Amino acid sequence: MAQSIHKDHRKRMKERFLQQGLDSFTEVQALEFLLFFCIPQGDTNELAHRLIQRFGSLSQVLDAPVEELKGVAGIGDHSAILIRLMNQMARYYLVNKVQQERILATIDDCAGYLQPRFHGRKVETVFLLCLDAKCKVLSCREVGEGSVNSAGISVRRIVETALREGASTVVLAHNHPSGIALPSAEDIQTTRRIAAALQSVEIALADHIVVADDDYVSMVQSGYRFDDCVFV
Repeated sequence: MAQSIHKDHRKRMKERFLQQGLDSFTEVQALEFLLFFCIPQGDTNELAHRLIQRFGSLSQVLDAPVEELKGVAGIGDHSAILIRLMNQMARYYLVNKVQQERILATIDDCAGYLQPRFHGRKVETVFLLCLDAKCKVLSCREVGEGSVNSAGISVRRIVETALREGASTVVLAHNHPSGIALPSAEDIQTTRRIAAALQSVEIALADHIVVADDDYVSMVQSGYRFDDCVFV
């Protein structure tokens, strides 16, 4: 009986995916389906249940470190790496998609360009978006990990990056993995120092965007100005 129930199960799941898409799956079914591609035989439904029971949800499974994934019975190197790949592949896709937009004329355009770079990141990361005088994208570089007011973020590195890229204007962005897209007092103070350093080499800081999940806050839209900054 059990054998008849599971016969052609994988085939049916693949046909369902092709006809209805992944949205028709529960989180257990979605994870079970993913595991088909690294575990060629056997019941991956039970393994998907174990993973979600261990980590709490599908998203937490996808965020889990490789070594912790391998601590679940039935998960080996290939399975753990494939699971870990998913979030980073999604971020790669989102970033690649927005890179087709080369003219960023508004703050919302800049935020839309920058947000995908923070997808799935669990540590604070800082990006510098460099634009020419016509708001054309010159580059978007990661310039450090940690909050913008941490010792790990070098004002000198930000200025050197902007100069090297030939930027007329830059937009700074970092994420708050805590999920609250509000700049701290330290964020604002350090942003003013960065703006002053950039002004000294005739590069404008157009804005600093704080990202949290699907939300973002623009410091300029929140009323902060950086075009008259001096070192304090």
